[in-house]
Amino acid sequence: MNNTFSKWRDGLSKTSKSAFGRVANILGTSEITDETWDDLEALLIQADLGIATATDIIETLQRNARDLGLIRADELKSALRAELRSRLDDQKDVTLAESPPSVILLVGVNGSGKTTTAAKLGARFLAQDKKVLFGAADTFRAAAVEQLQVWGERLSINVISGQPESDPGAVAYNTVQAGIARDADVILIDTAGRLHTRFNLMQELEKVERVVGKALPGAPHAVWLVMDTTTGQNALQQARAFNESVNVTGVILSKLDSSARGGLVFAIRNELKLPILFAGLGERVSDLEVFNPDAFIEGIMAEF
Repeated sequence: MNNTFSKWRDGLSKTSKSAFGRVANILGTSEITDETWDDLEALLIQADLGIATATDIIETLQRNARDLGLIRADELKSALRAELRSRLDDQKDVTLAESPPSVILLVGVNGSGKTTTAAKLGARFLAQDKKVLFGAADTFRAAAVEQLQVWGERLSINVISGQPESDPGAVAYNTVQAGIARDADVILIDTAGRLHTRFNLMQELEKVERVVGKALPGAPHAVWLVMDTTTGQNALQQARAFNESVNVTGVILSKLDSSARGGLVFAIRNELKLPILFAGLGERVSDLEVFNPDAFIEGIMAEF
């Protein structure tokens, strides 16, 4: 457990120092004033919690301060920690389909880290003695197919792909059929990155989701949105669009170790109500961690 918390503290050092470190600085021993609340709200917004979430947290803390008779700013530290933790669900166990294969679609915008995340997930499932199959449904970017094939060779995971610019729905369909024929436990389909503002591309993603269901009734069993945390609130706008187009069932936070915007986690939970399943805390294939809310809170508040 200590090793887990240490990994999260290291991975969240940028967030804890840049954003929440400044929060710790204003919560000194002086008395709580209107300026204290204004400064705290401004810093929470800068930490990418979003205006709505930050405002809600401040209003809750103000009520608690009145009820508990808190008068010094440093007394708000534990109250803030408790309030932030209360806004995260307990750790979620990732469950697969009762009868294999489990078909998982990975979606997200260009550059969000989907292909690398697919590799990390593949390695995780292999470690659980699962037979994994990759589907390279990003047919518009040859480099994406090649990247997934390289990962497949490294991990000894077969990759189903099509011709460049072929129909991604056909690749997804073939992948599911191949997974059934090969007795795969988990089928990970890497879809093309797309701008959430491009209506035709989002329609194409809907088609991939439908086609997978034709190949295997009940599929996809999960649609995981890979979000680049370095993009902050822009990632939240993207997530809304994807959630409207396909039935997103969970979120994977990529590049969390490279981001100073870890506060985005609270905005995701507050505004999207989607479970956060995994977080990328490094570049190695083993650096994908099941999202641990307690370790996350400890990590971002390491400066407190």
